[in-house]
Amino acid sequence: MASERQISVGGVLVGGGAPVAVQTMTKTETANVGETLAQVERCAEAGADLVRVAVPREEDVVALQTIVERSPVPIIADIHFNHTLALKAIDAGAACVRINPGNIGGPEKVAEVVAAANAKGTPLRIGVNSGSLPKHLRDLEYSNPVEALVTAAGEFVELMEKLDFTNFKVSMKSTSVPNTIASNRLLAERIPYPLHLGVTEAGTKWAGSLKSAVGLGTLLADNIGDTIRISLSTFHAEEEVKVAWEILKALKLRERGPVLIACPTCGRLQFDMDSVVAEVERRLEAYPDPIEVAVLGCAVNGIGEARHADFGITGAKDAGMIFSKGEPLKKVPTDRLVDELFAEIDRYYESDRQVLRDEKAAAEAAQWLSENEDLSALTPERMAQLEQEASDASGGGQDLLDAAGVSQKPVVDEEQSPTAGRRFTRA
Repeated sequence: MASERQISVGGVLVGGGAPVAVQTMTKTETANVGETLAQVERCAEAGADLVRVAVPREEDVVALQTIVERSPVPIIADIHFNHTLALKAIDAGAACVRINPGNIGGPEKVAEVVAAANAKGTPLRIGVNSGSLPKHLRDLEYSNPVEALVTAAGEFVELMEKLDFTNFKVSMKSTSVPNTIASNRLLAERIPYPLHLGVTEAGTKWAGSLKSAVGLGTLLADNIGDTIRISLSTFHAEEEVKVAWEILKALKLRERGPVLIACPTCGRLQFDMDSVVAEVERRLEAYPDPIEVAVLGCAVNGIGEARHADFGITGAKDAGMIFSKGEPLKKVPTDRLVDELFAEIDRYYESDRQVLRDEKAAAEAAQWLSENEDLSALTPERMAQLEQEASDASGGGQDLLDAAGVSQKPVVDEEQSPTAGRRFTRA
């Protein structure tokens, strides 16, 4: 369920129905103000709403005030073990302070931090990690790690409430994807506070991105989670931000920049599609709008597999076609596909988001498609066409369907159909 409570982290709303916020954490030594701010700025450009910095030493908390003042996004201070650094981070103007009550020095020191946060209006993030649970839960961790995580989080929430403090969010992370999913599902049922999601120590960019997508995507699809961080073994924090956005975009939770659709290729491929896709992806980074662009490897998939795309290309050995919203635009040589695709996209923006169509070029493209597409492939569009022809024909229309091995179906009312909204309309 969605979190009922909402907090403001430096003006970024978290929980209570606000858009899922994207976080990351700098990889630099925080005391190195120049490098830290440079990475914060790169993360902000990539789409980070919030950036966390580690504050393990006095020199880091000294640098924190300058970083907070110059950062383009709110800065969260990450504190472990030393509650006096948490107090100083609050004084330095951190938009939020992350603490783990289990390692900060006991309830009395937690109370000091809470009192300072209350006085300054600074929210806290209560962090619970499978690797740093309170001692009295260690046995439970071995027998039931999910319940151990949820119990620890519940105890920390109770402590906050006893201290009359509700300006906080909770994070509960594990290196295990199933445990992360199960524990956050349980916690979401028990507390109303915003949840920060992450699979801790997820791994390399490849493996860590997959684990995070599975774990966080499952929870977000269930409407659980208010802010996310992808934890990757990379010195480039902006890469974590990019992965986070791809997860949110895939679930249609937020939009940022273009969406690239690309077929997986197969033995029908007749051109260098992998390099084409890479170039299209790179060049799309310059476009801020959430347009959909498709790259299809052959005319068999053709327009049909991405009829909804704003723009797309489908190719063959010597030539290919550019299309928009299911309609051919032009036939072009294969080596010009990418350049001509972006020429059409630029024309679209220059004409106030109007697709400009040259009828002669479109007709030539349609002719090329008809000569190259596989008419025997039973795509949804082909099946709908056969059904229409069978319905319209008098005596013998069923022959078309029988020849294709398709049983005739009654006419479907699209408004009543569970397939309503798909990219083709049944007659």
